[in-house]
Order: sequence, then C-alpha cells, then structure tokens
Amino acid sequence: MGLLSNRVSRESLQPGDHIYSWRAAYLYGHHGIYIGDNKVVHFTRRGREVGTGTFIDTLLISSGSSDTFVVCPTCTTTPNEGHGVMSSCLDCFLSGGFLYRFEYNVNPAFFIAKARGGTCTQAVTDPDDMVVHRAKYLLENGFGCYNVFKNNCEDFAIYCKTGLLVLDQGAIGPGGQAASIIGGPIAAIVSTPLRLVTTNIFGMAASAVVVYCVSRYAADIGSGMRKDVVKVSVEELTRRLSVGLLQVIDPPLNSSAGS
Repeated sequence: MGLLSNRVSRESLQPGDHIYSWRAAYLYGHHGIYIGDNKVVHFTRRGREVGTGTFIDTLLISSGSSDTFVVCPTCTTTPNEGHGVMSSCLDCFLSGGFLYRFEYNVNPAFFIAKARGGTCTQAVTDPDDMVVHRAKYLLENGFGCYNVFKNNCEDFAIYCKTGLLVLDQGAIGPGGQAASIIGGPIAAIVSTPLRLVTTNIFGMAASAVVVYCVSRYAADIGSGMRKDVVKVSVEELTRRLSVGLLQVIDPPLNSSAGS
C-alpha cells in the first residue's frame, strides 16, 4: 500500500479491515468490512452503487455490465431489489475485481496527494474487534436507506471503522467518493471567473485543482473541519434509525459513545 495504490493480497487481510474493489471500469468503488473466514459485510442496493433516483443510476448500470453480482453457493444472503446490509464471500464481493484496503489516520499531505476519493481518510480507526462488532450488528439490524451521496457503502464501512456519523441529512456523507464527485463541479464553477481577468489556461487549471483539494479536505470526516459529526454507538444508531430520529442523536459533538 502507498501513494500510488492501496492494492493488497488476500493473505494480508485481517478481520476489521475496510476493503474495496473498483467497479464499472474504475468509475466507482464498492466498500465493505472484512470480518474473517473469507466473509465481507457490505451495504448495497441491488448489488451496485445505485440509488440516486436520477440518470446516474442508469449510467452506472449500463457502464458496469461486466460487474454483474452473482452469489456463489457458499453465500447465505442473496441480493434483491431492495437495499440493505449483507454478508458475501470475498469472491462475490470483489466480483472479479482487484482487492484494495482503505487507509486510515493518514496525514493531510498524503490525503491531498491521493486525489482520487474513496481510498483514505484522516479519521482514526477503532480497535478491530469493535469494527467487526459494528459490522455484524448492522448486518442484523440494517443501516437505513441507501443513498449514493449520503448513505452509501463507503459511509457504512467508515462508520464501522470509526463510529463517526454525519447528522446533517442535507450534507454529503463521510465517504470520499461523493466528496470527489461534488468537488469537481465546484472547482470548475469557482475557477470560471478567472477567465474574466486572465487567459492563462495553466493558472485557471491550478486554481481549479486548489479548490478541488480544499473541498475534499474540508469534507473529510477526519479533517476536524466538519461540525456535523458525532460518535455514536451502533446500538444507539439502530435504535434511532428505527424511530426516524437520526438527526437528534445524543451525545454531543465528538464525544465517545462506546461501540
């Protein structure tokens, strides 16, 4: 693992690892938590990163025809037309792709250098046994409704690793992929006014890159800049989800709440 690639071997996996595999010709990554015994717990909708309710769903499905989710006979849970947390064997989770491990507690320079979102965070992970506990608990109790921008597979895995949750339902989730998707257009819009004062294409490009990096950094759940993040126990999370009170979770900001 390193700056160029997070690819790892199967032999190096440990229970509690946050892993992912690229889908649809590297258009997006699918994330999950390895719990040992060749099993991965992950959050999905129809086996894919869909759920926006827009044309993007059609784009992802059509561009990922080679990534059809086929469950092998050893898997106990089969995907359906709904959404949810499921357990799959490692082969089914990878769906023919390569294996990568998500990195935690990276420094700001490393985070910015990894320009592709969905590969690392500055947030600190909890102990592996706590991570596995959260994943198994959510497998039994669910993680709410899937949304590609606010509550996706990467958000699920990051919550299992850190216990951190974004409360503002109008904001993007903790995952880096959504931040990258949104950060690109923001950078283009912000840098456009430079055309009024300069024709230097390199200056405009540099400005766009800076804006993109700043927006990614600010959106990272571990940067310390987000004020909509709390640490919530998995038991409290599922209780609040069951009654629709996710936005009024106690305890206060950045307090510890156990597992």
